[in-house]
Amino acid sequence: MKIQWKKLIACLAIPLVVGGVSSLLTGESMETFQSLNKPPLAPPGWLFPVVWTILFVLMGIASYLVFTAGKDRLTTRAALTVYGIQLAVNFFWPVIFFNLGAYLFAFLWLILLWVLILATAILFYQLSKPAAWLLIPYLIWVTFAGYLNFGVFILN
Repeated sequence: MKIQWKKLIACLAIPLVVGGVSSLLTGESMETFQSLNKPPLAPPGWLFPVVWTILFVLMGIASYLVFTAGKDRLTTRAALTVYGIQLAVNFFWPVIFFNLGAYLFAFLWLILLWVLILATAILFYQLSKPAAWLLIPYLIWVTFAGYLNFGVFILN
């Protein structure tokens, strides 16, 4: 399969821009995170932007694989719509957690995100198995983020 570079770049840019803008809106988030009481296993603050960048790249590649799979348009549109919704939910989580300090609501929001990631992976699997597998690290990280988020809620 020949790589369609313009589509790949667009698919990579979308989640990276979403993540970048969300990060800009939560400017002092790592300082806030460092000041919180955290549960055991909480990683250092510098790790979060590294992991999220990798996850956004994996999401972009996954969406590209689905977008260019050449499968049924209706199924592809449905899968990419759910992907877009989960990306929007992802965008707002740091704002809820860091800017609003609404830790319980952020945890509930994260559960919604987790369900949407799972739904996206299931829909992607119907169109491109590798695309679905690329979302597994994201699902695992959001599971871990849920543990951290709930721990912060309990401890603060």
